Amino acid sequence: MEQRLTIIGLGVNNLEVAAKFYEEKFGWKKTNSSNEFISFFQLNGILLSLYPNDKLAEDAKVNAEGSGFKKFTLAYNTKSKQEVDELIEVLEAKGVRIVKRPEEVFWGGYSSYIADMDDNLWEIAFNPFMPMDEKGNTIA
Repeated sequence: MEQRLTIIGLGVNNLEVAAKFYEEKFGWKKTNSSNEFISFFQLNGILLSLYPNDKLAEDAKVNAEGSGFKKFTLAYNTKSKQEVDELIEVLEAKGVRIVKRPEEVFWGGYSSYIADMDDNLWEIAFNPFMPMDEKGNTIA
């Protein structure tokens, strides 16, 4: 199996509300492949898809019920600590829920957490050990 990730699919409670969150709060644009049943956002080299929880569970043949910590986070790395602070200020002004304010963290970086409409956690972080290229891809 090749080492790659193509799509991150998030189950959402309300597709229209979730898509608006990413469009209005993050300023992202849906792709032309999006429709009334699914939304896609082109990221660096992968897609983020939003799909109704019940339909996603049905497709995977699993129970749609679940609560608590989802045991994963999504990460948006920045090029500086200042960029973390600035981005958190912008998101907070747009009404995004800040789960953890920016702070120095044990591994040597600077990190904050926000939540989307479905409580998916996004880490907004500066990692001094992972430089980024001109397209925003991390170089590990």
